[in-house]
Amino acid sequence: MIHRAVLGGGLTIDPLPDNETRIVEDSGKYYTWRSFGPEDQRTQELWVDMNDLRHGQVRVHGILSNSYKQAVRVALSFDFPFYGHYLRQITIATGGFIFTGDITHRMLTTTQYIAPLMANFDPSYSKESTVQYLDNGEVFVVQWEQVRLLGKESEGAFTFQAALYKTGAVTFSYRDIPLPLDMISSAEHPVKVGLSDAFMVVSSSSQTPDVQRTKIYEYHRVEIDTAKITNYSAVEFTALPTCLQHDSCELCLTSNQTSGCSWCHVLQRCSDGMDRHRQEWLDYACSEESKDATCEDYTRDDSSTGSSVTPEIVDTTALTPLRKGCRDDDTKHHIFKTGNDVKTDSPTKSQGLANTGVIAGIAAALVLVLALILLALYINCHPAVASPLYLIQRRKNYWPSLKFQKQQSGYTEVEEEGHEKDSIVEAEPC
Repeated sequence: MIHRAVLGGGLTIDPLPDNETRIVEDSGKYYTWRSFGPEDQRTQELWVDMNDLRHGQVRVHGILSNSYKQAVRVALSFDFPFYGHYLRQITIATGGFIFTGDITHRMLTTTQYIAPLMANFDPSYSKESTVQYLDNGEVFVVQWEQVRLLGKESEGAFTFQAALYKTGAVTFSYRDIPLPLDMISSAEHPVKVGLSDAFMVVSSSSQTPDVQRTKIYEYHRVEIDTAKITNYSAVEFTALPTCLQHDSCELCLTSNQTSGCSWCHVLQRCSDGMDRHRQEWLDYACSEESKDATCEDYTRDDSSTGSSVTPEIVDTTALTPLRKGCRDDDTKHHIFKTGNDVKTDSPTKSQGLANTGVIAGIAAALVLVLALILLALYINCHPAVASPLYLIQRRKNYWPSLKFQKQQSGYTEVEEEGHEKDSIVEAEPC
């Protein structure tokens, strides 16, 4: 288990408890895949020629092509389905993989990745080494071209690519693999080929209730046999249907394309409880709600209330780093209301309440203006008093923006100027 303390909170990455562990390798639940060798025609078909303008405009990323252990976020022009979740942003890393998580942290290599060949590559070693990508609206391709391993530069250059298709398919294609992958050391950097996804659960410590800790659980992983990765080889992944694709109770519980699905009526979501929305699934007690329930039960409940129980989404803003991770962006929370929460009043009563609200608003505004005038006069007459800016202080219990500390074991995210970075301190393993 690895614990990392963060200012105002913490991050833990560990497996699920024994009674909940669902790290399933090669199960075929989320993806099916096939590998192809040099003699297969499909190998040539899957390779995307970055010099062919018909595929779209190629961008060579200058920073990634000249850096070591760097990562950069890139927006996609289409919704890419990954484990049933639609992504519009990914993070390209110099180490031969794509990070797919929402929270960018130093341990990018641990979970939530698409890794054609994750290893300790250093594109800054050679001018010929590049990290380039293209997006034509149907496929997003990243190519690591002539990159060399740190400490093994003389072994030769690697060229390979990963393609993310709008359909959810993923392909890995390889041109130059100068040495067997089992000869690549994982001491300084993990060596992986495959896919992985995880969910995050927030909990408070019993000793310090004000401090929240986020745990990342890897719920599924696909590992490809590295012996199959050679010159002119390829791997093709086909995405399978998931519970998340069903938008109605009937499809959720009766579809023969998926299994183990439950319908959470308050969230209007179909899930098996093991996906990136698990936090909400727990918060709204969806497992208990859906136990032994049928779609007819929900329909009966709806008709008895006389109104729809479809969640009404009210947008509110709050400082929530769990959505953006390394930036202090305001993100929207959803407050769910059902028909039982909606009350009706007569038109006369509603009008009276409206008039009362207007009068109260005007009175509050006048009081605020008067208070500001008095404050300004007081400050003007007492210049020795501390600046009024000190009257406005940021609350100490706000979770700070996550920033990164450039260390040997972690990745540094490339950001635009003006975005600072905090350090994540790594504690001793337990």
